[in-house]
Amino acid sequence: MPKTVTIDAPKEGDILFNIEEKVFPDHQAEAGDKAYVFMHTVPFEGSVGLVNMLTATRLQRKGFELTFVLYGPGVLMATAARGYPAVGSEGFPGNLSMNRQLQTLIDEGATVYACRFAMGALYGMREDDVMPGVKPFSPLDVLDATIQAWRDRALVITTWTL
Repeated sequence: MPKTVTIDAPKEGDILFNIEEKVFPDHQAEAGDKAYVFMHTVPFEGSVGLVNMLTATRLQRKGFELTFVLYGPGVLMATAARGYPAVGSEGFPGNLSMNRQLQTLIDEGATVYACRFAMGALYGMREDDVMPGVKPFSPLDVLDATIQAWRDRALVITTWTL
């Protein structure tokens, strides 16, 4: 079938969407507001981990007291040994994006936890293998952190991917 419509392709710099309209108010945290982000996701197997880190950073910048919980494969986001050919070197652009975003969360005041069970039993990581500022905790704390979030009437984001 012959092509019947021809339009010019967009050019670099063309704006294709209404970037001015925002539907919801720009909510900010009120005094004492808390947020918990639970991450059970494999780093680099999709965009979920990085997108939720960016969302967590936005929550923190809106004034929420942020608790960031890594468990299951999520603990791999906190490894201090990532890089190629040397630790801290990017083997490809974006290779350290999760570590950098996690460091941003820590630098801006988030409390970050990593599950000791996932670290040791699943991935052979020692407590010394996580980034400075990440606090290893008991696997029993995953549920108790969830209960604490409920008691705090906190905003909760939970992600599970395998």
